[in-house]
Amino acid sequence: MVHFTTLTEEVLTAILKSIDEGIHVVNTNGETIFYNEVAARHDGMNVKEVLGKHLFASFPSLTEESSTLLQVMKTGKPIYHQTQEYVNLHGTRIDTINTTLPLILEGEMVGAVEIAKDYSRMKLLAERLLDLQKFQNKGNKKILNNVRYTLNDLMTLHPEFIRLKNEAKKLAKYDASILVYGESGTGKELFVQGIHHESNRANGPFITQNCAAIPETLLESILFGTSKGSYTGAVERKGLFELADEGTLFLDELHTMPIVLQAKLLRVLEDGMVRRVGSSENISVNVRVIAAMNVHPMEALRDNKLRSDLFYRLNVFTFSLLPLRERKDDILYLTNYFIRIFNHKLHKDISGMEKNLEIFFIEYHWPGNVRELKHTIEYMMNICETTLLKEEDLPIMLKQLTPQLTKEAGIHKTLSLRGNVEEFENQLIHEALLKASGNINKAAKLLEIPRQTLQYKLKKSRK
Repeated sequence: MVHFTTLTEEVLTAILKSIDEGIHVVNTNGETIFYNEVAARHDGMNVKEVLGKHLFASFPSLTEESSTLLQVMKTGKPIYHQTQEYVNLHGTRIDTINTTLPLILEGEMVGAVEIAKDYSRMKLLAERLLDLQKFQNKGNKKILNNVRYTLNDLMTLHPEFIRLKNEAKKLAKYDASILVYGESGTGKELFVQGIHHESNRANGPFITQNCAAIPETLLESILFGTSKGSYTGAVERKGLFELADEGTLFLDELHTMPIVLQAKLLRVLEDGMVRRVGSSENISVNVRVIAAMNVHPMEALRDNKLRSDLFYRLNVFTFSLLPLRERKDDILYLTNYFIRIFNHKLHKDISGMEKNLEIFFIEYHWPGNVRELKHTIEYMMNICETTLLKEEDLPIMLKQLTPQLTKEAGIHKTLSLRGNVEEFENQLIHEALLKASGNINKAAKLLEIPRQTLQYKLKKSRK
């Protein structure tokens, strides 16, 4: 048996060859000392055409300034997730996104390694999507309006959320830009669709673009379009701004948009003009931009993820969607709503949940917000075999939390009949008042008790 450490170089080479990303290593002279098959496929080259050759011999379009490998060796600083465009030995244009790192051995620079991802396929798919949208858009912009929700679909009993919805209905009639902040799962896109539905642009296009995880040059061409000849193979193509003309463009996760593109977005917001990539012609567009973020704007500004001038331009109307843990009144209300929905979809007849499970739902912090609650109910109703949801029906991750939360909530600490009855009574009164919007007479009717009795119980509970 050969000892593993005696095969260090061979094992390392085997590992690097098996990785599903392009690996390109050069020495301090700029000569390639390792180049795997994945990198060769990305670059449209044969390994033999690159290995042992200087970078400029294999990729003649590169320079000391444009090559990330040479730049890293010059500065000694890594470069993360940077797009690179170059032409290979055969004249083919290549697009990659690279992470490039210096190789340091015993304190001395010995070369650089580049880990490359090919996003040419991503670009092709994006261009096909834009072509499809352009085709659908001919003669009928309503086809691009895929709005399925209104503000009424945001179910809530929470007074602040109700106020927010009413304010959104009023401000939707104006054309000013809007910024929406909320944690993941709070319903930002549903909220934005509701605003578009209430606006004067309701019959125009509604187009959504998530800004996350898309290389800068690709996102730029998606948003602003391309001009023929701007790069090899480029054609005249509308971007999302042009496709959203007379409608709404929803930019999700705005804080992930590269700062350079944020500057270009700001110019469009200021003068209503877009310029396709590679073109010198300005095109007028009439688009309302609504942007959303799942981090607080102040945090994004502090971390230099959001330009301050863009923030203040978007901050004409701002909405902050409350997380579910701050809308405890809505937890059981939404739970019952989702139970009704899935009863219909799954052909079941589940009437609610056990008391202990209700208390768990109220005490749980719901990091995934309404989306997590909905998926939890869907899972439980698929496996539930009775007419009431139980703790044992919970997904495994939540089931593991029930002992801790029930202990913190004080469940089973006492068997006092009076104490538990009073707690349950107060909860029913609270729910009735919420449903009656604070109207004592209506709440008393829901509870099926005299108004005077309800007033007495409320007075007693406040002491």
